[in-house]
Amino acid sequence: MSLEKHIEEIRAGIKAGRFVNEAAVSQGIVLRLLHALSWPAYDTQIVCPEYSLQGRRVDYALCHPPGKPIAFVEVKQIGQSEGAERQLFEYAFHIGVQLAILTDGQEWNFFLPGEQGDYGERRVYKLDIVERDISECAARLTRYLQYDASISGAAIEAAREDYRNVSRERQMKSTLPKAWTRLLEEEDELLIELVADRVENLCGYKPDPDTVARFLKENVALSSAPAAAPQSYSRTQTTLPVAAPSAPRIGSSQKPSSIGFALEGRNYPARSAREVLEGVFEALAKRDATVLERFASLPKHGRTRRYLAKNASDLYPGRPDLVRDFSIQLTSGWWLSTNHSRATIERIIEMACDVAHLKFGKDLHANLGE
Repeated sequence: MSLEKHIEEIRAGIKAGRFVNEAAVSQGIVLRLLHALSWPAYDTQIVCPEYSLQGRRVDYALCHPPGKPIAFVEVKQIGQSEGAERQLFEYAFHIGVQLAILTDGQEWNFFLPGEQGDYGERRVYKLDIVERDISECAARLTRYLQYDASISGAAIEAAREDYRNVSRERQMKSTLPKAWTRLLEEEDELLIELVADRVENLCGYKPDPDTVARFLKENVALSSAPAAAPQSYSRTQTTLPVAAPSAPRIGSSQKPSSIGFALEGRNYPARSAREVLEGVFEALAKRDATVLERFASLPKHGRTRRYLAKNASDLYPGRPDLVRDFSIQLTSGWWLSTNHSRATIERIIEMACDVAHLKFGKDLHANLGE
C-alpha cells in the first residue's frame, strides 16, 4: 500500500473520531506511518517505545545504529499537543538528538532543538494531514522521516535546509491575502465574534453571527473575493423542543422544502437554523449512542471553541455570557454550542455526518432557511 493510501485512510479515521486516546493515535497513526516510511516499526531496538531518560520517558526513539537515538517522537491525544514542546525539547537536549517530532496524529510538528529562538521559531514545519493535500503530506513525511534518508543523514539536512530557507517569508506574505479571503469565505468564528463584541461595546447591542458575516462579505472582502448575496436572518435564543419526525417519508435525495432536516428519508421540521442543529444531534444520538462521544473526540471543532462538550463551560472558555445565552443541553446530557452563523452550522452538521458514517447531502439534508 502506498504512503498516500495510508494517509487517506488515516484522514478518514480522524474525521470519523476513531482515535479516541493517545494509545489509539500511537498504534493506529504513528506506527502505521513509520512502517509506511520503511522504518522497521516492530524492531524495538530501532523504533524504541517508551525510551527512558533518567526516569523520564519519550514515546518513541528512532535509532541508528540500534539503541542510539537520532530522533524523538512524542505522541499526544488528538487535539492535546499544545504546550508539549518544552518536555520534548528537554529530552532532545539531554541526549543531543537533532530532530524532535511532536504529533497528535493529525498535526505533525518537526523541530530542530539545537537551533536558535523560542520553540515556535525552531519548528521546521507544521503539517496537518487532514487539511493539507495528500501529496504534500506524503512529500513532507518522506522528506523528514523516510528511513533511508534518516539513517543517511539526508533527512536532518533537508530539515536544516528548510529551516534556513528565506523563501518562507515570501510565502507567508503571498499567503496573507488568501488567508484573509479564507477567513471571510468560511465565516471564521473568532473573527465574527471579535467584530460582534466590538459592536456591542460601542452601541450596547450585539449582532448575531449571520449579520456580522454578511457585513464582512459585503464590505470587507478583497477585490478577488466575490461578495456573498445578501441574506435575511431572524435571531432567536429560545431553546425549542426537538420536533418529532413527520409523515409522510420523503425520498433520500430530496431536500426539505422548509426549515428542518431530512435523515435517511424522514423529515424533521424546525423553526430556526439553531433548532436544526440541535435536532440533528438529537437524531444522530438516538440512531447511534456513541456518536456524541466520537464527535467530541474530534481534534478540532472551532479554532478556539468546542461545538460539543460534557460541560457547558468547555464550549466557551472564559465567556460565561456565551455559555448562558448560546448553549443547549441535549437529552443525553451533552452540551451543544449555538452561537454560529448558518454557514458554520452547516459545517458542524457535515462534521457530524462524517462521524456518523452518513453522506451529507444524500443521507442527511438540511434546510437552514434564508
